[in-house]
Amino acid sequence: MGPVVEPRGMATLTRPPAAIAPRGGSRSGRCRIALRLLAIRLAIAVPVTVAVSAAMFAVASLSPFDPLVAYLGDNFQRATPAQREAMRAAYDLDQPWWQAWWTWVNGLLHGDLGWSSTQSLPVSAVLAERMPFTVALSGCALLLASLIAILVGVMAGMRRDGVLDRLANAFAVTFAAVPPFVVSLALVAVLAVGLRWFPASGAAAPGDPYTAAGVLRHAVLPLIALALSQIPWLLLTTRTAVVEACASDAVRSARARGVHGWALMWGHIAPVSVLPTLALLGTRLPELIAGAAIVETVFGWPGMAAVLVESAAALDFPLLAALTVGSAVAVLAGSALSDAAAVAVDPRIGMTA
Repeated sequence: MGPVVEPRGMATLTRPPAAIAPRGGSRSGRCRIALRLLAIRLAIAVPVTVAVSAAMFAVASLSPFDPLVAYLGDNFQRATPAQREAMRAAYDLDQPWWQAWWTWVNGLLHGDLGWSSTQSLPVSAVLAERMPFTVALSGCALLLASLIAILVGVMAGMRRDGVLDRLANAFAVTFAAVPPFVVSLALVAVLAVGLRWFPASGAAAPGDPYTAAGVLRHAVLPLIALALSQIPWLLLTTRTAVVEACASDAVRSARARGVHGWALMWGHIAPVSVLPTLALLGTRLPELIAGAAIVETVFGWPGMAAVLVESAAALDFPLLAALTVGSAVAVLAGSALSDAAAVAVDPRIGMTA
């Protein structure tokens, strides 16, 4: 029986059967393979990112929205055709999409992300002001979800069909079917409005400056909502991997030798079970970004969600391009890092491209 080939993104990883000698068995060998994988992914990510940015300009140019409506507001109906044309020329809205894209690329190469017409600020200033809120919320939610899912998944998988296993499966199936905005609204209704334990929106009280304590208190509900949207699939994946590992010949042999408890878990089950979870973490970034946008909107979190909607509706090309390209880079980086981590952790995995 030949090697089992598993396509993982844009470079092929192979996991040979147990009878075949592992590739890159030493730690240094596995690290070299992981670095080579990252280099290949980086080389591929550059043209992919360029293509994504060009496609964004092309697709956005087909939007039925007239950006002048967002720029002029109530004055749009009172503006004469000549004034509207002058405004289009002033904001470079009369350019074809490819020319607008090339202007944006030239500015990007010179360190200029452009001017956001919807925020009346440089794009770099908008990102510096709002991106930390989104990154902090998304990163903490993914970390919290991973810790809970791995811990509960391991315990449920090692006690298959037990009480915890049945409860974990019921929880995962239920919350996998519930959209993040429903969870967010339920948290607001119960914990914010009903019990008044936490603020319902924002990152600070109206009129107050941002403080560490205030931001942390306001972040509790959006953090819970976003983490709950990420736990189900991570939990099910970890639980399934642990169940399969517990039924393997290697684990049965270890148990026959008297290895039990944490020694069995960390020495024989965890190294095999961690790989599916690592792979899933890299593919969850698109859903994490989408979920963060929904949760931020419900809770009025001062992240990138509001400006993303405004930039899309008003065809604010510089800001929309920065957000789109940034999301694409995050997804590509997450996939590459998860594959590289799998190569570095498991000596059975090699790379054929």
